[in-house]
Order: sequence, then structure tokens, then C-alpha cells
Amino acid sequence: MVRPLYRSHSHKRIYRRTPGGRTVVHYERRKNTPMRCGRCGAILAGVPVKEHERRCLPKTAKRPERPFGGVLCPRCLRAVLKKVIRSSTSVAVPAPASAP
Repeated sequence: MVRPLYRSHSHKRIYRRTPGGRTVVHYERRKNTPMRCGRCGAILAGVPVKEHERRCLPKTAKRPERPFGGVLCPRCLRAVLKKVIRSSTSVAVPAPASAP
């Protein structure tokens, strides 16, 4: 049975064939990748890359302090906010009924 440490899928399984012909499994820790924008895939600035950095920091230091900080890049956030504001202001308000 594999050690409990390696049961998690946070370890990548690599199958290796030994000189004796057996196939063994090596477990490799996955590399840290920078956080990416959920809309366009750009790398997010202001978010630490390394997992141990993220773990040790307070919540306010893990992502920018703005709406959708740590999820959307500033360019996409700007586009989304423009779209929401333009769609909400384009709704016509009905005029009050005139008295007979």
C-alpha cells in the first residue's frame, strides 16, 4: 500500500520501468504555477506564486483589495464593470401615469 502522504492527487504519478522490467510509480510534487485570470487567462499581479508564501500571509496580502481581486485581471474587471453599468443604465424607466 502506498504511504498516506502520497495518496493525494496533489502528487503527480510518474510510471518508470526499472532495468529488471518492473514498472514502479514515482510520486512527484506538482510545480507551483501563478494564479491566472478566470476570463482571459493572464497572470495575475499582486498574488504570490509560491504555495508556502500564500499559506503564511494574511488574507488581505494574498490578493488585491478590489472587487474580484485574485480572480480577474484589472483589464477584464474594467470590461465586466463597464458591461454591467451600461446594461443597468440602458433600462428605460416608465413615466408616471398622467392624471385624467
